[in-house]
Amino acid sequence: MKALRNIIAAAAAMATALAATAQPHAEQWKRMKAPLTMIVANDLGRNGYYDQKPIAETMGLVVEVVGSECVVAVGDIHHFDGVESASDPLWLTNFELIYSHPELMIPWLPVLGNHEYRGNTQAVLDYTHVSRRWAMPARYYTRVFASGGVSLRIVFVDTTPLIDKYRADRLTYPDAAAQDADRQLAWLDSVLTAAGEDWVVVAGHHPIYAQTSKADSERADMQARVDPILRRHKVDMYVCGHIHNFQHLRVPGSDIDYVVNSAGSLSRKVSTVEGTVFASPLPGFAVLAASRERLRMYLLDKDGAVLHTVERSR
Repeated sequence: MKALRNIIAAAAAMATALAATAQPHAEQWKRMKAPLTMIVANDLGRNGYYDQKPIAETMGLVVEVVGSECVVAVGDIHHFDGVESASDPLWLTNFELIYSHPELMIPWLPVLGNHEYRGNTQAVLDYTHVSRRWAMPARYYTRVFASGGVSLRIVFVDTTPLIDKYRADRLTYPDAAAQDADRQLAWLDSVLTAAGEDWVVVAGHHPIYAQTSKADSERADMQARVDPILRRHKVDMYVCGHIHNFQHLRVPGSDIDYVVNSAGSLSRKVSTVEGTVFASPLPGFAVLAASRERLRMYLLDKDGAVLHTVERSR
């Protein structure tokens, strides 16, 4: 009997060692658990290449540990020219066959990125009627999550039509100028006016502040049109993608944490600017975790190591 117990103990120790080898950051993941958690991912669609598939697998492993209400997908799910229809094969090669881990069979709450606007944007909304996990009711919308005594509101905004350069390029971005930007901004103001949750996060594709070689006019338009509304209503975080690297910024005159989430596939170099708290060129994804006392956004590399934590407390 003693010999059997020793064999069982040895087998258990080996299993533990193998699990630790397979998930070297599991202890970090356990510390991320909170009453409300969700994955944030963006700039994905590379048909599994450029680390997209390994990152997708890591996302699933993280959710095994921390759980997730949903995946907040802040744009550019499809590079390079969006999709043509809700039956476009890119839905398989960019999404369904890549994010196939069982723990990722949860609601995906997306916004449109500029690459979606190069194709048929209505098809991205229509995919809601095809996939049980694709949950996009409109171009901009809001969701409230509540659990364990904490409430979190996420406001999803459609940023491409809010930027003049896209509206002006009707050949490349045919749907951008067709959207009523003023109506969306009025809606955003009204939603934030009524918000009474413990934490409020606004999610869109384009950054308000960031270091990037992309046109300065993109950020200037976001700073002129979106940022004053967010500041007026004292939102906690603005979360975006587009730049393909991690950035966390705090700027003078604002108490908002501006967070750029890195690409879930191909990433790019980054440097610091005024207001930079953290920056990294690594690809990866993020975990948003909320308790009554704290709101945290953990920035993870492709292996699941926590690179930086954005934290707000009461």
